[in-house]
Amino acid sequence: MNNWTPTMVEERLAEAASILDRLPEERIQGYCSAWPEVVRNVHEAFGWHDPVMMRPRPSPAAIDRMDETLTWLKWLEPDIAKIVWMRATGTRWKQICRTVGLQRSAEHQRYLFGHCVIAWRLNGRRLSRKRSRQSVIDLVRAASR
Repeated sequence: MNNWTPTMVEERLAEAASILDRLPEERIQGYCSAWPEVVRNVHEAFGWHDPVMMRPRPSPAAIDRMDETLTWLKWLEPDIAKIVWMRATGTRWKQICRTVGLQRSAEHQRYLFGHCVIAWRLNGRRLSRKRSRQSVIDLVRAASR
């Protein structure tokens, strides 16, 4: 893709967070049993508890997209990357404010700036250090129209 927009970057980061959440949990090797689980009381017997739904496993192509997307966070400053990733995982703004220690408006500006920097880099442009955050946000929005 050659025309990345901040919205496309946001969707891809949300997809990566979802895929990362659906990956199987790590297990310690060597501790397994072929025996069924022991039923300790009547309420644990079959049919007495709510069914546990298994999450669908992500496809190999989705895992490759996730790996590629996670490397994009290296292009950002650590505090901006943290805000962008926490928001991609669905964390509420109030929790992000507590964690990062900034006001909501400052965090939202850094969030937009992070998406714009990623879109800028994916479109093959270099980001000058002399540019302000707001000028980068305005440039990317104008280019995506």
